Amino acid sequence: MSTTRDWITTPVTAAVLRGHLDAETTAHGLLPHRLPARARRQIPDGQLAMAEAQPSGVRLVFRTRATVIELDTLPTKRAYRGFPGPADGTYDLVVDGRLTAQATVAGGNVLTVTDMFTQSAELTEGPAGAARFAGLPAGDKDVEIWLPHTEITELIALRTDAPVETAPVGGRKVWLHHGSSISHGSNATHPTGTWPALAAARGEVELVNLGFGGSALLDPFTARAMRDTPADLISMKIGINIVNADAMRLRAFTPAVHGFLDTIREGHPTTPLLVVSPLLCPVQEDTPGPLAPDFDGGTLRFKATGDPAERGAGRLTLNVIRAELARTVEQRAADDPALHYLDGRELYGEKDYAEFPLPDEVHPDPAGHRRIAENFGRLVFGAGGPFASGAN
Repeated sequence: MSTTRDWITTPVTAAVLRGHLDAETTAHGLLPHRLPARARRQIPDGQLAMAEAQPSGVRLVFRTRATVIELDTLPTKRAYRGFPGPADGTYDLVVDGRLTAQATVAGGNVLTVTDMFTQSAELTEGPAGAARFAGLPAGDKDVEIWLPHTEITELIALRTDAPVETAPVGGRKVWLHHGSSISHGSNATHPTGTWPALAAARGEVELVNLGFGGSALLDPFTARAMRDTPADLISMKIGINIVNADAMRLRAFTPAVHGFLDTIREGHPTTPLLVVSPLLCPVQEDTPGPLAPDFDGGTLRFKATGDPAERGAGRLTLNVIRAELARTVEQRAADDPALHYLDGRELYGEKDYAEFPLPDEVHPDPAGHRRIAENFGRLVFGAGGPFASGAN
């Protein structure tokens, strides 16, 4: 803790948070969640339990004249046995809409994944720390602290050298997005650098990001959470995790898509709803999963291990899923004019891959995230897009 005098401590409550669906009181403080408690009770594995508790898109929002801000947190960082320890997650400070400063919190808990396939893990406890931002401009300002998208973050205390006021809710449309690890922010280096955060800034909307690494699997509890979440715009990027996990065959996939959409429409019958098919991923375009880690060459890469000859028996690939999603949306859109489809290769395709190749064959680098956001902003929020002002 800093020795700055006259600190004002503001309780961290759900009222100061945006981008979350729930907040759990723990022994240390407040833990934001991106799925509600009912959904969390139905989570079948540690992969999703970890992903939904990593606060991608979650931020503290308030007004203040403070020139120094400290946020005490207890992070839980993920590591993999046999690999170097995790880097400290980044906290982004946004002042009046502009990224102004960044900080990290050292220490914290470390959850070490001991088996990549089963996701079994061991927890080593560590101390809390503080993200500190100093030298901020004087005067009233709107402040956002975006939490690290890569680590679970328990919020303990907010300290400032001037009073804090809760920012009013409203004024911008709420964009609710669901997707896989790329939507979660894999390989982005800071929380406002994920493609959904960048696209939300371009579209001038409030983001609720339900991108879950490895876990966009058409789970009914996720659909119900989306149904029950207030939103003005909704999108879902579906397909790659289903192929990655070899989780379904075509016979099960199509009804699952219909069921997911039906559930969302129960709560949002006329809201603009965009279905996005997988981005380009050469290793799985025509090869079924499951996806497996490949450590040849000393770096982590991924490869598909299925047999392309089994596509005729219903095994799924990215191209099979794109064709089925396009057909399904076209069929439903006859009775649902607010339902739209976007081929994910329009966001990241062959030309983008040539310019910004996937470092591990699955996830884009930071420049790739920016390209995806630029394309999404142009095609979806831009003139004539399904989320353009005045559309639908």
